[in-house]
Amino acid sequence: MHYRGPDGNHHDWGLHAQAGAAEPTGWASPLPPARADAFGAVFEVPLAEGAKSLSYIIHQGDDKDLPGDQSLDVSTPGHEVWRPAGAEDLLLPRPAATAADADLSKARAHWIDRDTVAWRADPSLRHFLAFSPAGDLAYDGGDLTGDLRLIRLAPGALSEEQRRGWPHLAAYQALKVDPRDAGLVREALRGQVAAVERDAAGTLLAATGVQIPGVLDDLYAKAATATLGPSGQSVPRLALWAPTARKVELALYGSGGRTVHRMRRDDESGVWSVRGLPSWLGREYTYLVTVYSPAAGAVVTNEVTDPYSLDVTADGGRSRLVSLDAAAHRPPGWDRLVKPAAVPQDRAAVYELHVRDFSASDAGVPAALRGTYAAFQHDGAGLRELRALAADGLTHVHLLPAFDFATVPERAADRTEPSCDLAALPPDSEQQQECVARTAAKDSFNWGYDPLHYTVPEGSYATRPDERIKEFRGMVAGLNRAGLRVVMDVVYNHTHSTDVLDPIVPGYYHRLLDDGAVATSTCCANTAPEHLMMGKLVVDSIVTWAKQYKIDGFRFDLMGHHPKANLLAVRRALDELTPARDGVDGKSIILYGEGWNFGEVADGARFEQATQANLAGTGIGTFTDRLRDAVRGGSPFDADPRVQGFGSGLAGAPNGSPANGTAEEQRARLARYADLIRVGLTGNLRDYVLPSGQKGSEIDYNGSPAGYTAAPGEAVTYVDAHDNETLFDALAYKLPQDTPMADRVRMQALSLATAVLAQGTTFVHAGTERLRSKSLDRNSYDSGDWFNRLLWDCAQGNGFGAGLPPRAGNEPKWPYARPLLADPALKPGCADIRAARSRYGELLRIRASSPAFALGTLEEVQRRLSFPGSAEGVIAMHVDTEGLDPRWKSVTVVFNATPSQHTQAMPSLAGQRVALHPVQAGSDDPVVRTSSFDPATGTLTVPARTVAVFVGV
Repeated sequence: MHYRGPDGNHHDWGLHAQAGAAEPTGWASPLPPARADAFGAVFEVPLAEGAKSLSYIIHQGDDKDLPGDQSLDVSTPGHEVWRPAGAEDLLLPRPAATAADADLSKARAHWIDRDTVAWRADPSLRHFLAFSPAGDLAYDGGDLTGDLRLIRLAPGALSEEQRRGWPHLAAYQALKVDPRDAGLVREALRGQVAAVERDAAGTLLAATGVQIPGVLDDLYAKAATATLGPSGQSVPRLALWAPTARKVELALYGSGGRTVHRMRRDDESGVWSVRGLPSWLGREYTYLVTVYSPAAGAVVTNEVTDPYSLDVTADGGRSRLVSLDAAAHRPPGWDRLVKPAAVPQDRAAVYELHVRDFSASDAGVPAALRGTYAAFQHDGAGLRELRALAADGLTHVHLLPAFDFATVPERAADRTEPSCDLAALPPDSEQQQECVARTAAKDSFNWGYDPLHYTVPEGSYATRPDERIKEFRGMVAGLNRAGLRVVMDVVYNHTHSTDVLDPIVPGYYHRLLDDGAVATSTCCANTAPEHLMMGKLVVDSIVTWAKQYKIDGFRFDLMGHHPKANLLAVRRALDELTPARDGVDGKSIILYGEGWNFGEVADGARFEQATQANLAGTGIGTFTDRLRDAVRGGSPFDADPRVQGFGSGLAGAPNGSPANGTAEEQRARLARYADLIRVGLTGNLRDYVLPSGQKGSEIDYNGSPAGYTAAPGEAVTYVDAHDNETLFDALAYKLPQDTPMADRVRMQALSLATAVLAQGTTFVHAGTERLRSKSLDRNSYDSGDWFNRLLWDCAQGNGFGAGLPPRAGNEPKWPYARPLLADPALKPGCADIRAARSRYGELLRIRASSPAFALGTLEEVQRRLSFPGSAEGVIAMHVDTEGLDPRWKSVTVVFNATPSQHTQAMPSLAGQRVALHPVQAGSDDPVVRTSSFDPATGTLTVPARTVAVFVGV
């Protein structure tokens, strides 16, 4: 058969009989199609009398037949098999949809804009969007039932812009909304929507739910500029974006019970609003949202809190209507607060601190204030230590999540603490972790990475939850008065559950997988900041914290799950804040976060991510795991925790673990680690050229470039953080067990020095400067106060030997942990802790003493910073500060990680006046004071396990 199609091309079609089948009759040449389009043709072919089984296959004959395959791939457009008229039951019959084919609990179709649905559909079939305002669509007996209305769809193609905007859907079939039905789109979205596939005879072949974020963003783009949540000072206004809702009402609570108030809908933006009375201020409220819920499979009325809440009742049950400008929410002097001077991001020195840890173990703080915001205004040991660190050169305190989170009861009376005498138990016992685990769900501790309300302070940290706003501001003021600016850890990439956001606009705020299930790669329900209004919520929330709480920086948890565009929108919004108009210099606010690349968004699967490499050139910082792993050794996920690194004995102090490999393998790894550290010392610059001639981007780190930043301020350099073992605990695993405590202190200081003396932001976990241990717990997010103790009194130790760490997440390492925890020689005394604290303070003062450690740009780093050749296990760094530093012509740092004294040749310094840095020359460490310089040869001599800094004068 020969057929010229609508595309102008000639096609040969054949009707082939299978073995044993009757021959067709009534051939015509050419055979006229009863219907034809660009995808195929329907041929009415009379069949031989008596053909009673599946016998004939129509195929496109200009596809060359393979000897073993006379059939077609019927899923490919343009290659269709059609049933001959009158013989529908004989030739490739299409069975009606089963319950699996028409599973409306899944959402495999994606409505990406008002005109386009993307679905893995067969374009030769017939497609519709079925919708029901009543939400009663269901599958029954081979077809859909309910108050079913239709929007016709026609085959089309995704544009290049659509493919770029929805890369994970690029291979999907585009189905275009029939212009005749465009007027039904808004109505459809306020009910249940399903995508439907039928054959030419009308048989239902498939049906699925529909993902709607794209079309909502298209239709209701005006909402991006709307003021949402509570606003107004004396006359309050409330606004909620709920474009799919059938109705929204305000439930207002007071002494007389609940009253319900109608809210008006703006059809262009999808925003519902109501203006209230001054008497509403201070009252509790919720929204009553009547909406189709895919989870319930029906139209329901959800009572929900406000995602833009500024205050909530204890445990977040209801929102509270407040004006943040009210005197009741301002601590004394709030309006006159003087902040410490801002510093550029590459000069920032950050101290990562948990609000409760700060004072929970501080006997100098009244018991009623321990673990609360109020402790930051009390002159306890912790605050005195923060003031001392600020005097040394610390610039910022980074607070772990302090927004409203889900996992700690906010009323003290509702919390339960461990009842055991934990201190009396053996240091390697299982009993401590068992006791802590029994109350973990109801105790006072959690890291807080489980958001409920993004723009409300956490209530469990307040002496009374109703005072949370005032006390949070008091904490900021207390830290500012101590000389420190405040960074807030924010977690917009997921929520504790879908209960706050999803009931308002079901299927919108959380990222959905291909079948409509909520993605959970971050641990919990992933949000979707790539969607317009989730991205807006992020920006609006950040601006509120900056303006109303005077926050000086933000650390984004799992930032790689955000689009880069979202972080740039945050940066732009902050940059627009001015002291004159907003009381805040937004340009001085620093931004950094975790730029990890994983999950359903990995490698740009859905958008350009805010990952390490992608943020180069933006000024937004990312944690750099390169130097961390090189200094500590291995990775945080090693089965054997004894893999050694530059700072943990790989240079001359093998621990005997087979995980370290042969001596040759150890030397090769040490050389690789040294290059990673050198790149880290530059601020992880991708284009810095090392002595080897390689750029930072050409040094390998687990298959990725070691160098990835465009400017040093984009690197956040660290060797430990709240995640994974503390530095002391990592060294406990990795250094030979018989390493003396004095040498452990030296390796702790040397390891910290690589982060403190690097270009870029330096970052340290609270207590690391005083040898803090979590008794080898690698993930203490729910390990209670006991394993998370931050002990300001050295007489109480450092936390090591508090028992085996919690079974969950640590049990495979218990065989390594037991002998260490039982070893009394691994418990430092006061002299050790004081020495470690002193070394860290010296490093901060050295960093702050010279612009050598904050060169600012790639060009300056390349011109001034060099790495002279050095021995194995030693890294030398030289910075030419001529014309830059008014005091010194050069700064040279030698990191000697070996157990032997090292002489570093520096011929370029011969004949010059070079001396040990004044801070180290006056150090209480007698070992570092023996470091020396020979002007005749330019040789520097550095003791074992020591970092020494020399200045040219």
